[in-house]
Amino acid sequence: MEKRFALVTGASGGIGRAIALKLAEDHYSLYLHYNQNKKSITELMNELERFDIEVIPIQADLGKPDGYKQIAAQIFSLHAVVLNSGNSFYGLMSDTNDQIVQQMTQLHVASPFQLTRELLPKLMSANNASIVAVTSIWGQAGAACEVFYSMVKGSQNAFVKALSKECALNNIRVNGIAPGAISTAMLDGFTEEEFDQLNEDIPMGRVGKPIEIAETASFLLSSKASYITGQIVGVNGGWY
Repeated sequence: MEKRFALVTGASGGIGRAIALKLAEDHYSLYLHYNQNKKSITELMNELERFDIEVIPIQADLGKPDGYKQIAAQIFSLHAVVLNSGNSFYGLMSDTNDQIVQQMTQLHVASPFQLTRELLPKLMSANNASIVAVTSIWGQAGAACEVFYSMVKGSQNAFVKALSKECALNNIRVNGIAPGAISTAMLDGFTEEEFDQLNEDIPMGRVGKPIEIAETASFLLSSKASYITGQIVGVNGGWY
């Protein structure tokens, strides 16, 4: 069987880690991108030892203009890409300074575009390649006190829709996943009262699990989704 390789950016976080483990179950060999959390990647690689796959860690800061080059230079065979890197900024629009604007624009908009541009020739030479971008519910609905985060996540949704049309005849599918509230480190700062209120606001009465995002990514990358492209799949418990 031909070895199939997938790149997961932001693989050291809760969602990235779950996606990597699920894709290993799907028999993908993996390029695991991370920035600062080498400990998490080392632990993930130890966990992946039970699978008969190749695992290649790649360190790069996608918040910097040339970060994408460090990833692209280390990738050879490639069949799937999961664009998952990101962070949030919580605060009023008036508190969002130019440094935050520049860093988040690079991380969420410019770097995914530049990295995908560099990797497209490899995806075009693969058989039935696929790209999945992990965006956010706030890119669809918008959020007060997360105006710029909502803006860049909305940009990612537009990127998915536009690129899917450009790549369709090359047999490359491009889709997005817009998670709602997911049980990751991003919710660690919530008080018990805030967490209870969050659960109450979600029709299904609970936050999501990283595996639920991973299962969606696995489906979208698979042949089961062979006629699905240009879609933003909301995984949010009915919240939006």
